Amino acid sequence: MTNRLNVQGLRNYITEREIPLRKRDYAGLDVEIIFRKGGFIGSNIECFSELDRTMHYGRSVINQFERLGDSVVSGSVIIAERLSGSKGRFTRSWYAPSGGLWGSIIYVNTLLPASKLLIPLALGVSCCEALHEWGAAEAEVRWINDVLFHEQKLAGFLLESHRGVESTEEYILIGFGINLNNTTFPSELKKIAVSLSEIIGDTIERDDFALCFLAKLAFNFGLICHEEDYYLVHQQYQGVGGTHLLVNRWRELSQSIGRDVVFGFDVVTRPQYRAKVMGIAEDGGLMMQLEDGSTTIEYSGEIRYL
Repeated sequence: MTNRLNVQGLRNYITEREIPLRKRDYAGLDVEIIFRKGGFIGSNIECFSELDRTMHYGRSVINQFERLGDSVVSGSVIIAERLSGSKGRFTRSWYAPSGGLWGSIIYVNTLLPASKLLIPLALGVSCCEALHEWGAAEAEVRWINDVLFHEQKLAGFLLESHRGVESTEEYILIGFGINLNNTTFPSELKKIAVSLSEIIGDTIERDDFALCFLAKLAFNFGLICHEEDYYLVHQQYQGVGGTHLLVNRWRELSQSIGRDVVFGFDVVTRPQYRAKVMGIAEDGGLMMQLEDGSTTIEYSGEIRYL
């Protein structure tokens, strides 16, 4: 592995590669301002050979700073080569051997409630953009932030939030798992999971991919902040017709709209209803039409395609 997965390595990557790319794709925006707004991503980067869960470690970091009365470094990244006690949503296990990109980010929330709802979208978009850049051109986002390749899962994210006991700050722990070189899956996952190395037929340099993903997340997080600032002044976002630029990007990268789905807060064990996805609202809500013709918007939960 490289030794570039550090704060300076990420800053260099953003300056040399990501800023020129975004200037090309977002010619009408001040891209460098957006990166400054999202520049807290990767303010501190810690790498380990093994942890039980990176989110457990992140929570211990928060608790330590709270006890000392110090400020947590927002945007701190925690990465482990492998996880011994990883878990996904609810009681689901997450298979995390050597070869994948397993980690967490500590975010000290400063966003307004409407903007905070878009954090899951930024994660899925950033991961999908990185996978496209690395050769998985058909990777797509399934609401809210699962990343699939031909309907097999490539990556997933988990968010947990709580208030600091002493500071009362709102901390959001962002867990991520991206299948890179881990090509052997348990029997229950073989048909529904895939790795990037299987897709492109080559070994992935984990640290280089991590830099790519974090650089894209810095931009997309900055875009949330930038759109929030713009909305407070103009009462609309900067996309065509006043739409949100990040939500528009999510729409470009997803095939969820128009699909028949089953929805549930724990859709695997407790599916709630079937519906057709009609669109996504500017605040990230999933707009669906139920089988009786009525409509609803969901802001949390998950879907599976039918």
